[in-house]
Amino acid sequence: MNNQQAVIRVENLCKGFDKGKCPVLDNISFSILPGETMAVIGRSGCGKTTLLYVLSSLLEPSSGIIKFHGRDKDRPGSDSAFILQDFGLFPWKTVEKNVSLGLEVNGTPAKLRKSITASLLKELGLDILAFRYPVEISGGQKQRVAIARALATEPDILLMDEPFSSLDAITREKLQNTILDTWQRRNLTYILVTHSVEEAVFLGKRIMVLSDRPAHIRKMIANPGFGDYDYRTSNAYFDKVREVRKSIQIDISDVDA
Repeated sequence: MNNQQAVIRVENLCKGFDKGKCPVLDNISFSILPGETMAVIGRSGCGKTTLLYVLSSLLEPSSGIIKFHGRDKDRPGSDSAFILQDFGLFPWKTVEKNVSLGLEVNGTPAKLRKSITASLLKELGLDILAFRYPVEISGGQKQRVAIARALATEPDILLMDEPFSSLDAITREKLQNTILDTWQRRNLTYILVTHSVEEAVFLGKRIMVLSDRPAHIRKMIANPGFGDYDYRTSNAYFDKVREVRKSIQIDISDVDA
């Protein structure tokens, strides 16, 4: 039995927006241990992004419990960082200033802020772009800046909402490798929302398949091949992709006869 304390524990989480209408999330329960990764997948509109917003305290749950390291999570804090679909970079700030923004907000001394930022820029291959502005760099580079900014405050858990959806296939695959590399070096804990079955299988040690609304956990799939850069070319990978795809398609209940 694993005796590690969960970084995050969710118990009976429900979320609705309008009284009397179908809730978005219904009785969601799971836990994430330090260094674990989980991909969340389901059909469009099922509530994947809503789940991330509730976990990050950007939305309040209707009921249920969210705990970080055994403590109730009732307000935004430095224990999580969020990477958005549109990168969320400030166009008037340089790459360096975008990466250091969270440190500045947290009151980190300037010298330490500069050291942490420089180290992250080098780690993610962005050091030569430090003084450029977002308009001067590519989409893939912008996403690496967003990743660096998220890591700068050393969050306990990284939340990612379709972070590579706007990128071409080659750039997307390279950034998937970047996330895997960062996980290996930092023992990073993250939850990734994605519409891509292939991405979920490559980046999730566990894969949570959500049903249609009201979303509940249809299946939690173990993914023992996760963590290997060559996983994409293996028969085990393609078998897992088929398993996940079947788990999603099994929920088709609104197709016209």
